[in-house]
Amino acid sequence: VELAKMLLNEGQGHLFEHWPEPGVHDDKKKNFFDQVSRLNSSYPGGLAAYIQNAKKLLADSKAGQNPYDGFTPSVPSGEALTFGDENFVSLEAAGVKEARNAAFVLVAGGLGERLGYKGIKVALPRETTTGKCFLQHYIESILALQEASCKMEGECHTKIPFAIMTSDDTNALTIKLLESNSYFGMEPSQVKILKQEKVACLADNDARLALDPNDKYKIQTKPHGHGDVHSLLYSSGLLEQWKNTGRRWVLFFQDTNGLLFNAIPSALGVSATKGYNVNSLAVPRKAKEAIGGITKLTHADGRTMVINVEYNQLDPLLRATGHPDGDANCETGYSPYPGNINQLILELGPYSEELKKTHGAISEFVNPKYTDSTKTAFKSSTRLECMMQDYPKTLPPTAKVGFTVMDAWLAYAPVKNNPEDAAKVPKGNPFHSATSGEMAIYRANSLILRKVMTLPGTCSLSACLRSSSTNSFFHHSFSRPGHKYLTL
Repeated sequence: VELAKMLLNEGQGHLFEHWPEPGVHDDKKKNFFDQVSRLNSSYPGGLAAYIQNAKKLLADSKAGQNPYDGFTPSVPSGEALTFGDENFVSLEAAGVKEARNAAFVLVAGGLGERLGYKGIKVALPRETTTGKCFLQHYIESILALQEASCKMEGECHTKIPFAIMTSDDTNALTIKLLESNSYFGMEPSQVKILKQEKVACLADNDARLALDPNDKYKIQTKPHGHGDVHSLLYSSGLLEQWKNTGRRWVLFFQDTNGLLFNAIPSALGVSATKGYNVNSLAVPRKAKEAIGGITKLTHADGRTMVINVEYNQLDPLLRATGHPDGDANCETGYSPYPGNINQLILELGPYSEELKKTHGAISEFVNPKYTDSTKTAFKSSTRLECMMQDYPKTLPPTAKVGFTVMDAWLAYAPVKNNPEDAAKVPKGNPFHSATSGEMAIYRANSLILRKVMTLPGTCSLSACLRSSSTNSFFHHSFSRPGHKYLTL
């Protein structure tokens, strides 16, 4: 009854217009309220807050409101790293040391349909030489960091926690993949699954909830976006649990970037040494490249924030604020606004306190497809969405928000395009296909080994081969404090 009153108060009377008299379809009516209850409990503030937010955002969309009105963009401060130099090595060591105080969060709510694959993306092979899937690689990388970090401590029994956000589409398949492979060597107690719920679809500019075309007793739903990871971490109690066990950092990453763990130790070292509350991993970005740019925004009223601005919004924003060339490359050959790769490192203490205020609610947006220029009707239902990387939008100006830039060859090779779509990518832009992702891994391994050969006290590859005691295989290790490289 209370849920029905809430819906009526929010202008949702149309949901009941077709209902027959009591005693007819009562089971279906109860199922309807079961769904309403789930939608109400899974959204911060409840379904009424969702509808109210939708009305405002839909009104802004119809009016053509620019979310960046009054803001002036500028280049934020951050740390640019060069692989293998003294600064990189020092920060990497600091990051490995801090790893035992970290928790990892994988956002894995999507299927591989865009890749022409029907399964979950984390089950795809990272490369075909070993056939290891992405999830196995991620877990083994966390376990390797766990071991290395504990060795630096001496005697250490820390188990790094690992949370995975799934969805209705991926939850059962993710659990099956873990259980059928004995969690790839990780203790099951280290892994926590957080299932994301969908949100109600919106039928029109009045934020009337859309009914499922195939079931008039069911509200149509769609994914809300990976920003839900924050509310799930808050509502699950994991943040408090991690804080009580001495965790200091939370590292967020997405499902198919096979190079990510090359970058995590040094980026974590940056967070620890610079005292960043928020650290976004980034790569050099060509102007107008289809990747968001990390940008500092300053409002006319003095407010500032460092956030990701989508590439299709950055160029017009720059042109409107005194930059006639818009998003242009600087003397380095790249845009001064580094490319956001959606990997975040958050300091747990401030993060937990912020979520106590917001309950994990993230700034949302709506993207309706209108039937015509009058913007009075939608081609199909829409919904509110949110993105994980928009967390800094709610932070106070005192928050220390920065970024860490590394070369793309080392840190970024996502797999998200099928071969047909990859073939249509403009010349010079990355393909981001399964093939290009695999080749990037081999290239990164080769460049890392090549860099090792230049270190003091190491021999050349040809000299190593000559000194090998076997004709078919050779083992030779190169070591320095805290590092060991092995070629096979």
